[in-house]
Amino acid sequence: MENRSSWIFKTGLFIVALSWFSFTMYKFCTTVLNLTDVPVTDMPGSVGFGFRAAASFIALIVSLFYLVRRELSTVELITSLRWIVLLEATYWLLFLPAGFWGFNFQSVLYSREFFIIEAGLPCLLQAIVMPTVLGVLFLKVSPKKSSVNAIQWAIVALAAYIFVFWFNYTSQWWSEIYLQGTEFILSSGRYAFEFTLTVVGLLLVAVYTAACAKSSFKAKNLKDFKIRKIGLILALLGLYFDVILVLWFLFGGSTVLTVWPTFVVLHNVDLWMATLPMVGLMLLFSKEGKT
Repeated sequence: MENRSSWIFKTGLFIVALSWFSFTMYKFCTTVLNLTDVPVTDMPGSVGFGFRAAASFIALIVSLFYLVRRELSTVELITSLRWIVLLEATYWLLFLPAGFWGFNFQSVLYSREFFIIEAGLPCLLQAIVMPTVLGVLFLKVSPKKSSVNAIQWAIVALAAYIFVFWFNYTSQWWSEIYLQGTEFILSSGRYAFEFTLTVVGLLLVAVYTAACAKSSFKAKNLKDFKIRKIGLILALLGLYFDVILVLWFLFGGSTVLTVWPTFVVLHNVDLWMATLPMVGLMLLFSKEGKT
């Protein structure tokens, strides 16, 4: 049973990496074909997707080796992880032009205040927070440093990811409310549910992850980490995207909303995380103390 569980976990990890790579390549090709839409944001975004595609490809190869039981040396594994973190940090940094654009752009249909809420603030935040946290993680992932400290900062990075998602997705709702007021949320059970799931639900997951990150710094060795808590976090994060996608497939888009349906599915670059429960649930039901 233990060998079977290990194989299921490895398979789930490979599927998540494959989803990350496949979806990123799809978005990369899409943005390359639409560079002329908003060059000041789309061109850095396309380059950023190139960096993320490289990161996801490395993750895919590592997970494939793990699946087929091809052991990686410590140097190979650490080098791969450092490249993944560095490339991912560069991807987030390239949101900076979109942040500056959001603070300075306006159109006939939308005011400058709208673009600040919808693009300026979230893009600027993620372009500052994520490269900073991932930069520290890059320095911690080293053969000369304790793996315990690296894992601690990996959990901090996970908390930063979820906080950035919450802020970004919540900003899309605020920009929708800026355009239409709050009446449309009360007019539909689906809108009210998605609003609450995003604004409240994701925030609770982010706070819980931050608490886990804080408590992880008490760990002295690998067995001190509460792996089930990390599994719960990954499962909840993945289920958020699963619910959003299920609602979309069941009810489709919306003729009432403008920003949210366009952003959450059509232009969402993080939908590959819907596969995260494949890893999270295995960790959630694993035995504590295993390394």
